[in-house]
Parts: sequence; C-alpha cells; structure tokens
Amino acid sequence: MNKTTPLFFVLIFLTLSAKAQRVGVVLSGGGAKGLAHIGVLKALEENEIPIDYVVGTSMGGIIAGAYAAGMSPNQIEDIALSKEFMGWITGSLEEGYNYQYNKKEDYPSFVRFNVSLDSAYGFLLNSSIASDLSLNFALAEMFAQASYISKNNFDSLFVPLRVVAADIFTQTDVVLKKGVLSDALRATQTVPFFYHPIKVDGKYLFDGGVYNNFPIDVMQKDFNPEIVIGSNVSTKVFEEYPYGEDDKLISKSLLYMLLDKSDPAKVPESGVYIQPNLRNYTAFDFKYAKNMIDSGYRQTLRQMDDIKEKIAERRTCESVAVERNIFNSNARPWVIKDVNFDQFNSKQRRYFNRIFQNKKQPMYFSDVKKGYFKLVSEDYFKSVYPSIVYDTAADAFNFVLSRRPQNNFQVDFGGVIATRSFSTIFLGLHYYYFNRTLIHASANFYAGSFMKSAEVKYRMDLPNFGQFYIEPQVTFNAWDYLEGRDVVIDKFSPTVLDRIDRKIGASIGFPLGRQYKASLHGFYLNNDDKYINTDVLTSIDTLDNMQLNGFRTGISLTSGSMNRKQYPSQGKSFSLNADWFTVKERYTPGSTSNISQNVEENHSWLRARITLQQYFKSGFYSSGYYFDGVLSNQPLFTNYQGSLITAPGFYPLQDSKTLLLQNFRAYNYVAGGWRNVFTIRNKLDIRLEAYAFKPFEAIVEGQNQEGILDDSFEKMFFAGTAGMVYHSTVGPISLSFNYYDDPENQFGVLLHVGFLLFNKTSME
Repeated sequence: MNKTTPLFFVLIFLTLSAKAQRVGVVLSGGGAKGLAHIGVLKALEENEIPIDYVVGTSMGGIIAGAYAAGMSPNQIEDIALSKEFMGWITGSLEEGYNYQYNKKEDYPSFVRFNVSLDSAYGFLLNSSIASDLSLNFALAEMFAQASYISKNNFDSLFVPLRVVAADIFTQTDVVLKKGVLSDALRATQTVPFFYHPIKVDGKYLFDGGVYNNFPIDVMQKDFNPEIVIGSNVSTKVFEEYPYGEDDKLISKSLLYMLLDKSDPAKVPESGVYIQPNLRNYTAFDFKYAKNMIDSGYRQTLRQMDDIKEKIAERRTCESVAVERNIFNSNARPWVIKDVNFDQFNSKQRRYFNRIFQNKKQPMYFSDVKKGYFKLVSEDYFKSVYPSIVYDTAADAFNFVLSRRPQNNFQVDFGGVIATRSFSTIFLGLHYYYFNRTLIHASANFYAGSFMKSAEVKYRMDLPNFGQFYIEPQVTFNAWDYLEGRDVVIDKFSPTVLDRIDRKIGASIGFPLGRQYKASLHGFYLNNDDKYINTDVLTSIDTLDNMQLNGFRTGISLTSGSMNRKQYPSQGKSFSLNADWFTVKERYTPGSTSNISQNVEENHSWLRARITLQQYFKSGFYSSGYYFDGVLSNQPLFTNYQGSLITAPGFYPLQDSKTLLLQNFRAYNYVAGGWRNVFTIRNKLDIRLEAYAFKPFEAIVEGQNQEGILDDSFEKMFFAGTAGMVYHSTVGPISLSFNYYDDPENQFGVLLHVGFLLFNKTSME
C-alpha cells in the first residue's frame, strides 16, 4: 500500500465529518420577548449558518413552527409587524369580520366571569382572561398547508421540529412531534389563566414554559446535533436569590411562578448561547415588536465570529430559498370539502350548518372564514376551537369545529365611582341554552342614588331565513336628577325631577350583511315624571305628576366598530331609528303649577333620528366627528317642563345624561362636533372636544308655564370638554372640565373611575 493512502483516507473522513456537521436551534419562551428570535434566525440565514433542526417553547415554539413550516425570517417578521398580528394577540376580530348582528348593548361592566355547570351540578369558574378567537383561526389558516405537506409528521417539515407543551395534571413537559401543526403551536403558548387550553391527543395542554422553558435537552435527545444554538429571551435565569433586584422583580412574581427557569448552562460548550438585550421590555410588550426583533438580530451579529468559528459549514441564502420554495410548492389548492362539528348533537349541527350554509359540497376558504367569524361573534360560541385537517381520501381540506367546555352562565360586574352623586354598581347575569336554537336569557341591574334599573331579556336566535332573533324584554328605570348635582361646583339651583319609566315588548332582529343589523320593535310604555315648575323647592311644595301610557313601534338600523365602549379613539358607528308613538298623557298639577285641574290628552307623532361618528387616527393623534339629528312632528305637552323632559336630547359629553340640559333638548334639531384625542402614553389620552346644537324649534317657557316652540334662527348652543383619560382594567379613569351653554349647568368638574353608561329611557 502506498504511504500516502492512510493520509488520503484521513482527509476524506475529515471532509465527510465537516459536511455532516448538523446545527440545531433552540428558542425559549418569553411572551412578546420571543419575537427577538425572529432577528436571531434572520441573522443566521443572512450569514449562511445552516439550520437543520428547530425546537421551541411558547412564543419560541410559534417562531420555530413558522420557520419549520417553510416561512422565511423576513416573512415571519412581516407577520409579527402586521396590524392583523396585534389583533390576534389582543383578541380583536379581523377588520371586515366584526358582525354587527350579535353585538349587544354597551353596559358598564369591566369584568366577566364565565361559569360552567358540570355533570354534578357544580359551578366551575372559567379563569381565562384573553380572547383567542382570531389567534386560533389564524394559526389554523397559516399552518394547514405545512401539515398537509408533512403528513402531520414534524420530521417531514421544511426543517424537523419539536414543540414543547405542558401537562399540568402530571406536572411534566410534553414533546410534540406529530399531529396538526397549528394545534401544537396553539398548545405551547396556552399561558395559564390567559388562554383556554386545547386538547392534543386527548390531553389538555398548556404553555411549555411551565416545565421546560429552554428545551436544550429535547434538542439533544431527539436530534443530537453537533452544534446547538440556544436563543433565550427569558430573564428567569437566577441560580441564587436576586438580592438588590428583588424589589423590581416582585411585580413579575406570577410570571416567575408560572415559568420554568431558563438555564444558560444547558447549552454545551461546543454550542452558542444567545441572549438578546430585552431588559426594557416585558412579556406583554407586543407593540415593540420591531425593537425586539432588531435586538435579537444585533446580538446574533455580535456573536457571529464565535458562531462561524464553531460552525464550518455554510448554506447560501439562495440554496435555502430554493429548498423552501420546493417545500412550499407541494401545497394543495384551498378547497374545503366539508365543515364538521365535533362533540355537538344533531340538532346543534343543523344550527351550525345553516350558519355556514354547508350543503355538503366543496366550499371556498373565504366562505368558511365568514362562517366562523359570524358564529363566534356570539359570546356563547367563543369557546369553539377551529382546525383545518387534510382529508387524504377526498384530496381536500376539512374544517373542524371542536367543542370545548361551554360557558352556560356569565356574570358581569362593573359600574362607576364619581365625584358627583351618580356612582353606580352594575350586575349582569346571563344564561345560555343551545340546542335547535340558541337561547340567551339575561338580567341587568343598576343600583345608585341617581339611577336604579332592572332589565330582563330573553333572546331566541333562529338560523332560519338567513338568521334572525326574537327578543322579548321588560325594563324598569328610575332617575333622581336631584342626586346628579355637582359637589365640586355647586352654585346653581338643583334640578328637581324624579323619572320612572317602564316598558315591555319585543324586538325582531336580522343581519344586513356583515356590518349592519336591522330590528323591528314594539313596546308598551308606562312612565311617571314628577317635577316642579320653579327654580326653588320648599318643604311644603308638592310635585307635578305626568303619567304617559301608550305604545311605541319602529325600526332601527345600526352598525359599529368602535375600539372602546366609552372614550373611543378608533372606529366608526351609525344608527338610524324611525318610531311611531301613541300615548295618553295624564297630568296632575302640584303646588308650583299654574294649572289647577287634572289634564288628560292623547298624543301621536313620528320621529326619525340619525347618529354618526367616526375617528381618523394618525400616529399618536386621532380626531373624529360626531353628528346627531332628529326630525319629528311631536306635539307640546301640558306645560313647559312636561314638553321639555319628553323631548329628545343631545348628549355630547360623558355626563350629559345625568343633567336636564334645557338648551340641548328639542323635537327637531341638528347637532355635531369634533373630537381630538392625543395618546400621550399607552392607554393615557388627552381629549379636547367641542360641539354645537341647533334646534329648528327651541322649546321655551311661556308666561303661564306653557311650552312654546321658538324657531328663531339665531338660537344655537355650545358644549365642550377638556380632560385626561386612562384606560385601566376597571374601565376609564377620567378627569374632565366640562362646559354647557346652559343656565343651570354651565361649568362642571368630573372625576370618575369606571364606565359612565346608563340604560336608555323608554322613549329613546
């Protein structure tokens, strides 16, 4: 044998060994900070570092899964920076998929408890606080094709993948290596108390970070690469008690209890440990996605010399792109053969089929998406879980809706605390029953010195004739305007007015496309108004009593996409109402009246009202208009006060409904204004608003306390407010300075915490 032969074989062995060098990348959990992993992957690819395996937990699992599914780091970055991504995180529905049909009235609740009734008739409290509706569908949509191409085998993805989740019952981590990819990614980021868990292979799984937040061991056990690159974004790396930092860290104690420690020592000496500088960010700072991605990118570049020294092999960007394109070229056309409903009975499935208009024929993906968001716009169906599964026999995709524990009962709690005497407690009770139809029974209660109210509704949703509902209801409202006085600026005479109104009737509602809801309604009204006709009430005075009994029928058309139910800064809303009233007035004079005899009179009139508002946002500044207009042939009542309090009112400011604003009520008027919102910090706004009210015929008082319609052109009244609003978890915290062009309520200072929202009167 030639002396050079052994040397030749040694060189060949070394060459083959170098080419066989495999690289695994491990991405830790860390919530929003996990977005930094995108920058890490981006820097590795740009520098031709091969990535042969990926393993991830929580947000690291999401990023790893997206990469393994054939997305480039730039594509993943585009998704993370998109408007839609923030919607998935915050739980808001995608633009164009907010179905008005199921939108309920705005109530002053700030917390909702979802309660289920188990088989032993015990109540179970649902502890999740975040909505996952958009997130679940987005994951199913994005990863369905990769699941098909890999035949649900994670080793057959563009890059072999492992996803770590947690089984909290056995207190162990679970390594997911097969199945529907979107299910695995959804499971690994199910943070306890934030998201509903989902079942994978018959088990409820949670965020993998609970037991294994930095799964280096999984990479080594399942793939055993020569080089491990570990990217860690978690700050939970302490081996000893963090003296000197504990005061700062105590506010994150829940996070520390829920997440396993990320140990840098797990990365072998032959590997590379990367920890981007994310000290200024929290696990919830998704709005700083670009900054965190850049942090991961820059940190990886700083360590690139070390990485290249340990990894000899190079893989060009062009070759990776070619391989990625070949993988993605195996995708199938988006044909949905069928929509299936798991764990629902036959009557419930018929209800769903009508919603989806499923006629057992191939459907377009857009049709399925419309059906899903139409369904989950109803609160009761927010617990369903979507999957897109490939049917090999039919060579098409199936859309599957799975049942998770249903929320039969819901309890709402809220209200407002204010520096004026209209602090209110709100309680809402809801019960659902779903079979052939969906039944929603609700009872809402307000309790306060200014307002007391009870409202009972019974809504039946029927998916017939394109879907509609029937909703009988009974409402009782009572107001004491004397209690609505301003205790900060209290130099004006108080308003003496006790109002009680009752209504009983029903409405029928149906959708008009996605954005509009139309309803027909009919109510019997029974109102009692007690008031004085002077500015001063003495102890011996008796109040006038005006009783109204009659009927109201009409139609309404509504639409809305406001980002908040009070103090919004984005979106728009529209409402159009047309009503016919026929009532009998029974007037009993009090000691301040110029009338000595009881009066009975019948009144009938038509009224149309339109309200429009919209905001235009640009950076930290948002501005918008508000318009309100009324046209009617409503007649005057027995005296001025009676005519005034039965007239429609313009309510431009947050406290307008707590005041009897004489100059902002008329039977016919146009009104509007402009709103300016400056976002100083996240959730902190400065608001400046100005309004004008123009009655076509102002209601003025005659010499004998009668009402007179004054059509003077020059009559116009103004209102405005300046204040700060912080949008907290218990509702807005607002301090405002208000002005009304009104003799009794000109200036006011208001501080309130919570939603300042009240029931509508029976005639609104």
